[in-house]
Amino acid sequence: MKIYTFGKKENPAVMLLPGTCCHWKSFEGVIPKLSENFYVLCVSYDGFDETEHSAFVSMQDEAEKIEDCIKENLNGEIRAVYGCSLGGTLAAMLAERGNVRIRHAVIGSSDFDTCGEILARLETKLMVKMIYPLLATGRMHGILGKIMDRKMAGADGYMKSMMKMFGVGSTKMRFVTKESVANQFYSDLVTRLPYKMDTHGTKIYIFYAAKMGKKYLKRYHKYFDSPKIYKDNLRHEELLVCYPDQWMGRVSTIARSK
Repeated sequence: MKIYTFGKKENPAVMLLPGTCCHWKSFEGVIPKLSENFYVLCVSYDGFDETEHSAFVSMQDEAEKIEDCIKENLNGEIRAVYGCSLGGTLAAMLAERGNVRIRHAVIGSSDFDTCGEILARLETKLMVKMIYPLLATGRMHGILGKIMDRKMAGADGYMKSMMKMFGVGSTKMRFVTKESVANQFYSDLVTRLPYKMDTHGTKIYIFYAAKMGKKYLKRYHKYFDSPKIYKDNLRHEELLVCYPDQWMGRVSTIARSK
């Protein structure tokens, strides 16, 4: 794992956690302005950084390394953490573990989907078959590739921005191995967090993308006790990829609060 830092270290620290199979540069649209007033730490997961020879092992392994970073560089305390999709699960894990002090944890439209080990292995096998060719070659194979090409030909700005976040169509993610993709998908599916979890004083904020469905709103209330929920009539992580200024303003306001 690597941590990329931006801005002045004396400013309040904000950590950014990427989503599933995403490069840390998925945040490049918001880092410059965010780092004007905050010390920004952007996590690059094991197996997803081209400067390292590593593999993603598990969500727990990544959580431990993030905690070590906060302890070693920030005296064990950070102002805010934003988790994009899978990163939101990690942000919740960090708050629930309580090994470091996090004042604010923001969950970016994460789904918190989980299942048993057998189903998780089946789903992982299917997802790797679909996703890995996108990372390795920029497109899906066979009939799936033809379907995707037709969809992308008529895709709106959101879909194109999401594909850019995944590094599709570029060489940015072609170093990622099947092992890392599989481990990340599987570990995320079998990582279970307790309902009404104890977040050890961390304030929880949810960026709820209403177009994902009401079941996720119900799920957020099951996992967290009285979270602050921002409801947007948007799709998964659409606020981040399509409205970066609005995203940055909201995150900045949260990070500045007591």
